[in-house]
Amino acid sequence: MFANTFAAELATRIGSSVEVVTDNNMIEGILSTVTTDLVLVIEVNSGYGDNLKQYVSMDAINYVRFLLTAA
Repeated sequence: MFANTFAAELATRIGSSVEVVTDNNMIEGILSTVTTDLVLVIEVNSGYGDNLKQYVSMDAINYVRFLLTAA
């Protein structure tokens, strides 16, 4: 029940800068896609190379922090 509410809230914030924390990882980037099973975070690389796509299972997420961006 809570998982559906959590996914719905995250879906309203697509495009936001986030930190997604699991037991083993802290992923910082742009919230790109949200489904009831997975979250896609794009880690933006400010240097050379491609941006990194990180898929995270909804079940593995401990918490999500929304980051403020400088205007």
